Amino acid sequence: MNLNNISNKETKFRNSTLCILVKEDKVLLAMKKRGFGKGRWNGAGGKQKGKETIEEAATRETKEEIGVDVGSLQKVATLDFYFSENLEWNQRVTVFIVKEWKGEPLETEEMAPKWFKVNNLPFESMWADDIHWLPLVLNGKKIKAKFLFGENDVLLDYKVNEIKNGE
Repeated sequence: MNLNNISNKETKFRNSTLCILVKEDKVLLAMKKRGFGKGRWNGAGGKQKGKETIEEAATRETKEEIGVDVGSLQKVATLDFYFSENLEWNQRVTVFIVKEWKGEPLETEEMAPKWFKVNNLPFESMWADDIHWLPLVLNGKKIKAKFLFGENDVLLDYKVNEIKNGE
């Protein structure tokens, strides 16, 4: 199975968010302590609820997961995830870079945050797709990408495209 066999028109996506806090040459990631993605470093974020906008979901989830109030959100990526073993996990994730926030990131029941140098991210303890897109957005690129995961969260296929101005 690969991405050429999948049609977006037939795929039901759950809308989710991801916020990456950045300051100077550091990135805030958080260890997921429970639920989907447990045991992996990731940005704060989660599912869109009800009629909230994707920006409202990103703001709410970041507050719930690491205790900070985000300022302006800079949209940098749209990531489509396909899970061949569990179609309910398919999701479209809108990624935001956050450079302004109020409060200090703190550990919650959901996540334990930690600052990492941009050039020393713990990719071995992150989702397998992160190494293919996160360095790009941290270097100022805007992207659209698709990732296909198989059994045991093995990355089977991916496509990453840079978005040019106006796309």
